[in-house]
Order: sequence, then structure tokens, then C-alpha cells
Amino acid sequence: MKVCISSSGNSLDSKMDPRFGRAAYFVIADTDTMESEIIENSAAVSGGGAGISSGQLMVDKGVTAVITGNVGPNAMNVLKAANIEIYRGVDVSVKENIEKLKNGLLEKINTTVPSHYGMGSQVGQK
Repeated sequence: MKVCISSSGNSLDSKMDPRFGRAAYFVIADTDTMESEIIENSAAVSGGGAGISSGQLMVDKGVTAVITGNVGPNAMNVLKAANIEIYRGVDVSVKENIEKLKNGLLEKINTTVPSHYGMGSQVGQK
């Protein structure tokens, strides 16, 4: 299976980034061979459209599943339209999240966070 994990760094040992559209990096890995490709997310610092751009990148790369913390409504729409499964990862390395997926230990994400959530304006505010 070809899976993408949102990542805070550029290796399989990096921690998962809990954001999808604004993750620092994407690690695209084959769950059978662990062969991987690391992509710096150019949408991470964009003013808008990060979720759509990131979702479309997954479609273009032929990903069948995404592991992340949260997904906004625009990214969710793109991923669901492409039949890409979305799983909630945990605060461990990219490699450990892949192992958890392979062992059926990650829950599917079917709900979104508010638009622009990953930009930080709502984080920690009441």
C-alpha cells in the first residue's frame, strides 16, 4: 500500500506532524518495502488553499491512504473524492505510525477540523 504520513521532518524517524495541509513534509512510503519519498510541503506557508494543494498532491502521487492528526474540510473533500483513506496517527515517528497502520491500530478519520485550523489562529483559543 502506498501511504502518506504528514511529517515534521525529512526522515522516517521524524515525528508525525499533526497537521495535514500545513505539514512541514510528506513522507510517501510503500508499506511492504518501506521504500519512501520525502517531499517538502510548499503549501505549508501559503496564505490559503493548503488543504486542496496537499490533497491533490496525494492524488497525483497515487497514495491510497494518509496518516495525519487532523484534516480540514477542503483536504477531506479532495481525499474522499479520490477514495483515499484517512487515518489518525499518534505522536510517534513516521515509521512507527506505518507499523501501527499495518497492524490495524489506527482509527479512520471521518470528520474535519475548521477551515484554516492549522494556521494557528484557533489553536489554544476559546
